[in-house]
Amino acid sequence: MTVSGTQQRRPTISLVIPAYNEEAYLPACLDAVMQNVTGKAMEIVVVDNNSTDGTKAVVERYPAATYLFEPEKGITRARQRGFVGSKGDIIAYVDADTHPPAGWIEQIWEQFGRNPDLACLSGPYSFYDLSGIRNAISTGWFVAARPLYGVTGHMMVGGNFAIRRDVLEKMGGFDSTIEFYGEDVDIGKRAKKHGKVLFCPSFVMPTSGRRMKKQGFLKMASIYFINYFSILFSGKPVTKGYKDIR
Repeated sequence: MTVSGTQQRRPTISLVIPAYNEEAYLPACLDAVMQNVTGKAMEIVVVDNNSTDGTKAVVERYPAATYLFEPEKGITRARQRGFVGSKGDIIAYVDADTHPPAGWIEQIWEQFGRNPDLACLSGPYSFYDLSGIRNAISTGWFVAARPLYGVTGHMMVGGNFAIRRDVLEKMGGFDSTIEFYGEDVDIGKRAKKHGKVLFCPSFVMPTSGRRMKKQGFLKMASIYFINYFSILFSGKPVTKGYKDIR
């Protein structure tokens, strides 16, 4: 992309992967990252959120990945450690059970290059370990939630988003008082104060449906929607505790 005949520098991207006891899922995630992201992102950062299994040993098998340790458990604390410990102009976050696909990181450059006021980019999940009908039902909530996006102007998926570093700095980083539920809504809500929050249907991230399998779709959907509105109106989630699904 050129501006007035001069080459504009493409923003650098740091990929951050929070991980707690993810030795079973992390290898497939890092395999996909090595195939589709390495050489394009300036760094791959895995934040070990005080794991008690072999998560660190998994990371050590991938020389291109940087290992960081966050002793205080909690997804927002792991995200914050990745923010502080990375260097990119844009920080992209995926979960340890995702498989970043080909073309995913290119979409980040494309969207941020096309939209100068873009603060944060996110998109839906697809579920690689759910059957066809269960996958269709599970992904349907992203469609159902789009009217809310039209009203609020922000919609976020915690395991699939990219945010500008300067926006995170203005936000004061992540809210570590939020343990789990609603943290993605909080990120989108606060990022919107500093620019556009784009939820792009083509920015898809394959992920595991393990939580849905164990909790059930209706129960999980109700928990997420309750906390969505709680964050939206009060800034804090209703549900304080959560269960790790491994």
